[in-house]
Amino acid sequence: MKHLEKRLFNISKQNRLLNKKSPIAIFDSGIGGLTVAKKVHMLLPGEKIIYFGDTARVPYGTKSPETIRQYAIQITSFLIKFKPKLIVIACHSVSSLGKKFLENRFNTYHFIDVINPSIEEAIKITKNKKIGVIGTPATISSERYPEIIKRIDRKICVYQAACPLLVPLVEEGWIDGDVIEAVLRYYISDLLKKQIDTLILGCTHYPMLKRAIKKITGNSVHLVDASDATAKKVKTFMIQNTLLNSSKEKFPTLYYSDLPEYRKKIMNNFWKTDGFVIKKVNIEKEL
Repeated sequence: MKHLEKRLFNISKQNRLLNKKSPIAIFDSGIGGLTVAKKVHMLLPGEKIIYFGDTARVPYGTKSPETIRQYAIQITSFLIKFKPKLIVIACHSVSSLGKKFLENRFNTYHFIDVINPSIEEAIKITKNKKIGVIGTPATISSERYPEIIKRIDRKICVYQAACPLLVPLVEEGWIDGDVIEAVLRYYISDLLKKQIDTLILGCTHYPMLKRAIKKITGNSVHLVDASDATAKKVKTFMIQNTLLNSSKEKFPTLYYSDLPEYRKKIMNNFWKTDGFVIKKVNIEKEL
């Protein structure tokens, strides 16, 4: 299998003051990207992680490409103040519509998205070459998944379904029960009719729904979790560029553009501890 085209990172392009202790920056439209942050923290416990969730403007997936790119620029401009050695785009909508845009605008920083690692994993797993993708309307309409998959293996059939209700439901803490299962069944049923054997969870919010999704897909369909695949890619990058931080770091610092009390409770479910720092920040005033 041909490997995805990789953009080799030239560490000398970055600020020369960067070192192993520089943080990893991760951002998403809301709390979903915490699935990626947690997996990165588990694989690389010595790394300092700075996370930003744009909870004031979630969801991104129903917004225009221009608006999504504008938000991504604002967030990246905020994150580079911390001089990160890597920026992880833990949002499929931004990954599909804005990664190349960000790489060109912030060309001294290296970005890892959540789409390419997910695709690599799905292609390894599929046996019948029928892959399903669920994601936000912005991710699905971008056609990034079929485009990249077909570039690697034209024999693979890709079937997609836009799921606009899932991100708002997860953000509100709805991750199981009859209502969420009914919504998922509505979105996924047509994909199952195509006899897919692999389903890419094309949004970092969706891993929180894995148990509910599995009730509908059964064991015959393998679920590809972007958080697992992306965390592995981050670790590989750190090793290849000798940037691993072996010191003991505290839990991530989490920044949000809006911080209702009930969302704090949802965030705590990710680490089951109060060891991390949560801060509210007005992203537009910070620029």
